[in-house]
Amino acid sequence: MVGLQHPFQCLQYVNRQPTGLSDVLLATAGRELFSFDVSSGQRLDVWPQPVDAPSADESSGATTASEGQGPPEKRRKLSSPAGGEGDAEPESEAKPKESKKDDSNSWTNIPLLTVAQSKYAVIMTGEDKCVRVFSLAEDGKLQQLSARTMPKKLSALTLTPDENTILVGDKFGDVYAFPLIPSADYVKTQPQAKPYEPSATNLTVHTKRNLESLEQQLKQAALSKTNPEERVVLNFEHQVIIGHVSLLTNMISVARPADANVGARNYILTADRDEHIRVSRGIPQAHVIEQFCFGHTSFVNNLCVPSWETNVLISGGGDNYLLVWNWLENQILQKVQLPVSETDVTVSGIWDVSFSPAAGDVASVQTIFVTLEGSTQLYCYSLENGNTLTLKQTLDLCGNVLDLAAIDSKGTIVVSVDTLRQPNSTTTWKSISQPPLETFRVSAGKWAPIEDSMVLSINSEGTSIVPEGLDQKKQTELNDAVYGLAKLRKRDGSDD
Repeated sequence: MVGLQHPFQCLQYVNRQPTGLSDVLLATAGRELFSFDVSSGQRLDVWPQPVDAPSADESSGATTASEGQGPPEKRRKLSSPAGGEGDAEPESEAKPKESKKDDSNSWTNIPLLTVAQSKYAVIMTGEDKCVRVFSLAEDGKLQQLSARTMPKKLSALTLTPDENTILVGDKFGDVYAFPLIPSADYVKTQPQAKPYEPSATNLTVHTKRNLESLEQQLKQAALSKTNPEERVVLNFEHQVIIGHVSLLTNMISVARPADANVGARNYILTADRDEHIRVSRGIPQAHVIEQFCFGHTSFVNNLCVPSWETNVLISGGGDNYLLVWNWLENQILQKVQLPVSETDVTVSGIWDVSFSPAAGDVASVQTIFVTLEGSTQLYCYSLENGNTLTLKQTLDLCGNVLDLAAIDSKGTIVVSVDTLRQPNSTTTWKSISQPPLETFRVSAGKWAPIEDSMVLSINSEGTSIVPEGLDQKKQTELNDAVYGLAKLRKRDGSDD
């Protein structure tokens, strides 16, 4: 690999063995979404296709002007619609170029990724606030099915337990729900704004100043009738189901089986910048708040409910500790001090990994992985009897840990590391790039690094090159796209 390359910011394993198809690893790097074959590491597809990718005619072997037919013929001047002459191209030729330009400048990173029903990929693209759904074909090719632009920047993305509904949270605290696959029958409704009519009249107003004010109001009302302002409405089926009064940082959806006290029910757990964890019922009762879980003193941005113990919640954020909850009872079971001496640390990831004894010929594995923002260390915890966390091991990687995916078919985990910044730094850049993935497997009761053919193949091909000679402003923007959690911390008691 030559030059610096974008790291994999998000990883998602797609288990397709029940359908008889090969498993796929989805990953985002920079502004691109990749799909890889898990067995071989072969790159199956990348979206969006590079701008300089060959067209269908070129890829089919069609001869171009540069391949032996001499220079291209001079473009003929075309008449403008008004009858004059100009150098403009026909509209049909100009539009593709404009769309390519707009498409390449609309976002620079893909910070959120999830998988639905093992055949759909859902991503959130950064600056354009857009949620995109892709179908994953049998050969691993990606095809965009829908693109829904939200009114505000998004900070959380998940699915309902049945994986038919997308839940997104924005930085103003609202949670939206909309179907995974848009309905063809949906018709956008445009509410009519009621024209403003002053309640006062010249019969009820007598002073000179009030009469002048009334005259201005009447003029404004007449103007609004002649130039009505159309209210902005999302042009797809959706509903707002939850509202926070603070920036929403994380969200998970949990299905609870029936027990002696209550029947089977879905829940939505949300966290925000104001140290709150809210437990709400699932759709269609999301307006019902079961309780708030209070215990953190700084923002909360990571929520994890282990798949093998769904009554337990592990939370972390701007505190130098984790909290283990019985979230249904609003009870703190344990306060787990992180093995760090610094006070201003940020938990950037909590993952639960569970392997059955048959997965990759390994013993049964149940591990909670935790990492901190800008750290090369990956902490391995076990959830012991009594639902208490115990630190079992600390893994040191070659770069800052960004994301983790468990490969069930192999009994391994794949960890993406930062290829741009120096280890344990969020601002200092490297001069030489490094492989973006590392892989581990349990051996003799401990997680140990291994060589995996999939990871070797992906690392050898790399991702996309970061342009050389980036100025300090561009570097800062790329840093903030990956390491922005520390900005959630309130300083000097400020509530801003």
